[in-house]
Amino acid sequence: MEEPKIIAITGPNGSGKTLYVEKMRREMASDSVRYVAFCDSYGQQTDRAYYLQQRWNQHDIDNETPTVAQALQRSYNMSGADTPERRDWLQRLYTTLGLKDSMEKLVISLSSGELRKMQLVKALLTKPKTLIIDNPFIGLDEAARQQLKALLLLLATDEHITIYIVVARPSDIPDYVSEKLEMRNEKYDYTGGRAAANKTNPISHSAPLTSHSVRPVVEMRDVGISYGGRTILSNINWTINQGEHWALTGPNGSGKSTLLSLISADNPQGYACDISLFGRRRGTGETIWDIKRRIGYVSPEMHRSYKHNIPALQIVASGLKDTVGLYTRPNEEEKELCRQWLSIFGLKGKEEQPFLTLSSGEQRLVLLARAFVKSPDLLILDEPMHGLDDRNRQMVKDIIADYCSHPTNTLIMVSHYEDELPECIDHRKSLSSLSPQ
Repeated sequence: MEEPKIIAITGPNGSGKTLYVEKMRREMASDSVRYVAFCDSYGQQTDRAYYLQQRWNQHDIDNETPTVAQALQRSYNMSGADTPERRDWLQRLYTTLGLKDSMEKLVISLSSGELRKMQLVKALLTKPKTLIIDNPFIGLDEAARQQLKALLLLLATDEHITIYIVVARPSDIPDYVSEKLEMRNEKYDYTGGRAAANKTNPISHSAPLTSHSVRPVVEMRDVGISYGGRTILSNINWTINQGEHWALTGPNGSGKSTLLSLISADNPQGYACDISLFGRRRGTGETIWDIKRRIGYVSPEMHRSYKHNIPALQIVASGLKDTVGLYTRPNEEEKELCRQWLSIFGLKGKEEQPFLTLSSGEQRLVLLARAFVKSPDLLILDEPMHGLDDRNRQMVKDIIADYCSHPTNTLIMVSHYEDELPECIDHRKSLSSLSPQ
């Protein structure tokens, strides 16, 4: 029996993994090669339905916005003839990746993990001979990661598909990989074993900290959210006091990002819910900017939406103004503060580099610097370590711990990896697919 061919491409952030894959794709250009990059948006970049203030204004979405079932059926119809074998293959993919419960959701409303599953199904509809997947495991809960690992082995063994997986976390590399290419400085070396985890010393920087918070920071009373008759959250009761550090957990699609959108003032349904932020009931005259100026925030949705190819320093400076782009020029004092935070996140010397020319891991570090730059009273980190290598993940954990060492700073963090949560976490909130909490 032919051994499955699964090649892992790994290496630190900025080592050239993406450049190597792009070169490989050019050399292998063929209809039998499929590439899945999970930095893709919910639709085409010209799709005006995408983002919509972090996808929460769903009443503004027109009737052309497809459900998962419609989008996948469209891709199925375009990718080949309708045969019993292909229909069976499609249903097999749905079952293996656990997508059946998401079929009636609008594509725009999918969680990061659900979106990744849908993109993978689309890439596999034609049973390609070669499949290249960029960071397939980030954003997936533990069960989904195990499902995907089993599917990749099945594809390589039973379908004889050659699979390349680009992996930032060495611990995510499946045991069954046949080869590994470890990137260093845009070159690659073959190695037969796993790379040892990179280590970093604790940060020596002291983050500039201020506080204006009052207790409690967040109060939710019997909060429920529905879209088009579909209940996302039900009977949520949650109080977050100043100085507490929360981990928010739950499987893909359980409503974690929706819950955070209510706190970050991005979801208009917040006005209809019994929610108080920083001691003030929503809808009593405060603006979203009154709320946002006290919150630092980063998420996979934010990263996907950031298509502004402006210098990294300007991206960080936009956090001072709570804008996606930068519409006012920072003064010299603000520029120096942004330089300090870029340096804290290991990006000294990249201040003027255009954002879209950075590696995806470096982009995430820039967006983290943007979240920290105003030393917010409340820091919301939704999957903050997507695409980071071991060294940078440890660095970010150290920076978060430094932030949490101030007694009045408050943290909410989402991660599907237990080892990404810093030791300062002292409270936990868990969501199921739908359960009162």
